[in-house]
Amino acid sequence: MARLDGRVAIITGAGSGIGRAAARLFAREGARVGVADVNRERAETVAASINDTGGEALAIACDVTKGADCERMVADTVKRFGRLDVMYNNAGISPMGLVHEMSEADWRKVIDVCLTGVFLGTRHALPHLMKQGGVVINTASIAGITGQPGLPHYCAAKHGVIGFTKVVALDYAKYKVRAVAICPGAVVTNIGESMGISVDPNVTRQLGAALHPLGRACEPEDIANAALFLASDEAALISGVILTVDGAWTCGHTFPVPGQQ
Repeated sequence: MARLDGRVAIITGAGSGIGRAAARLFAREGARVGVADVNRERAETVAASINDTGGEALAIACDVTKGADCERMVADTVKRFGRLDVMYNNAGISPMGLVHEMSEADWRKVIDVCLTGVFLGTRHALPHLMKQGGVVINTASIAGITGQPGLPHYCAAKHGVIGFTKVVALDYAKYKVRAVAICPGAVVTNIGESMGISVDPNVTRQLGAALHPLGRACEPEDIANAALFLASDEAALISGVILTVDGAWTCGHTFPVPGQQ
């Protein structure tokens, strides 16, 4: 039996990167998936790849900063599949900048996508999750538990996601709704494209290898596997938890030990 048989999940930012990997994995594990992305073409491509391989997916164009879009995203998914069990708020952007040079518009854009988008997705999903229980999964970041140079708005948003997740876990436990957050390290994705930044995946892999004591960057599938576990019954008593998937990056500083290589 597949781990998500009979479940319905919505995944935002599912047109690429972590979201795409999770959508495909959830579908392979039996879930029917709402593939939501601000880029309609990407959402349709991912949904088609799922449907063509025997799964069930619905492509949804959604700007997570707009309440009406998020309300429609949830309504369309429930109309198509009859229920909602997993809300995976994954969409995000990650530009860099310094506080004294940052415009208010740039600050608000990151907060709107990375934090308000999590609120809006959760806000509209909860009435359905409360009917039979379910899971809210939020993509935070190691930037939500540490400072990261050049990312003041992103760090602020991701710290907020973690606090928000814990409160949802407390407030909705009586409805058998769990809330969890995943904190990835350096992941090989195209997150910079939303801000007009192109990053060579090999550079990210080299950086990840240097920063992660386990010696490699995170691939999108690493995060998707963590999300699958958290969405499944195997994690039935896990709520309010912040799971780092970062190759031990945030454990502490590494340094040479005398006598060891």
